[in-house]
Amino acid sequence: MIRNGHGTAEGAGQPGRGARSAVRVWCDGCYDMVHYGHSNQLRQARGMGDYLIVGVHTDEEIAKHKGPPVFTQEERYKMVQAIKWVDEVVPAAPYVTTLETLDKYNCDFCVHGNDITLTVDGRDTYEEVKQAGRYRECKRTQGVSTTDLVGRMLLVTKAHHSNQELSSEYREYADSFGKCPGGRNPWTGVSQFLQTSQKIIQFASGKEPQPGETVIYVAGAFDLFHIGHVDFLEKVHRLADKPYVIAGLHFDQEVNRYKGKNYPIMNLHERTLSVLACRYVSEVVIGAPYAVTAELLGHFKVDLVCHGKTEIVPDRDGSDPYQEPKRRGIFRQIDSGSNLTTDLIVQRIIKNRLEYEARNQKKEAKELAFLEAMRQQEAHPMGEDE
Repeated sequence: MIRNGHGTAEGAGQPGRGARSAVRVWCDGCYDMVHYGHSNQLRQARGMGDYLIVGVHTDEEIAKHKGPPVFTQEERYKMVQAIKWVDEVVPAAPYVTTLETLDKYNCDFCVHGNDITLTVDGRDTYEEVKQAGRYRECKRTQGVSTTDLVGRMLLVTKAHHSNQELSSEYREYADSFGKCPGGRNPWTGVSQFLQTSQKIIQFASGKEPQPGETVIYVAGAFDLFHIGHVDFLEKVHRLADKPYVIAGLHFDQEVNRYKGKNYPIMNLHERTLSVLACRYVSEVVIGAPYAVTAELLGHFKVDLVCHGKTEIVPDRDGSDPYQEPKRRGIFRQIDSGSNLTTDLIVQRIIKNRLEYEARNQKKEAKELAFLEAMRQQEAHPMGEDE
């Protein structure tokens, strides 16, 4: 059991609520390749109660029911812990959600997105809690899925970048990836993400730096937001007693200039939400300049600028993008202690390419079979005269 210490404690911080005990909410899942869709589900779940507990499945359980996870269970536990709406993480949570689990952690109900999760034998993993009336549903985030992200990596095109027309190749991929004979299912398929100001407001803290806080600026792509980023931001966050961390995210075209290939895998809008969901980040600059200029430092009243151990690629004119903070003596290089990079994640997936494609097709076949069974049940309810 991993407590974050950032959430509301039971009964605390609830003005005017009398002696009513806090509503404890349970979520569970694989949380493999955590993206802003997962974060949005946890945000909505936290909004339904006062204290959010998230159960994360083991590698063994995921391999049995879905196929091999991209990240190890330790990496996945830490990723979920870093999401700001999570109060507690329960490692090795059972794949099927039972009333016993809810009672064990004193949870009132569990929350899941409006898609389906099936066991290896095609059964709904939330069947028991649904029947007991201890199940709530939240909206699934349109436009992102692990399936889609894996596909972008395998396809090696830039169709997913902002300001890019969808190529015929990408459209064809979007229609076919993970699609099995017999039709398209509404959950595993690929759809386009549409950013709105409302979504940014929901994810943002809305807090400005307060007197006495240390404003720390970091910049980068933060692509496929992962445990390496989390370790870095956690270290940065610890540099001050009262930190206010601002993350500057570079435009897609800028990231592609210094990363090459089809990077970034996630476009600027998607990367914004992923970083905003992290508990160590207070604010995000959407489309930050590559060079950390005097104007930027003055505008945000920056006290400290940090960069990880990754290579600092010169700006277009050959200059050091950190020359101004270095000149002022406010630049710090931070060793996150993690060797995980976006490149390594992509390599993990490409290495297991065939396995992942087979997994997606199998997953969709199972979901379509479940949908068909549901339709049959609705068409011929039990006990109805033929």
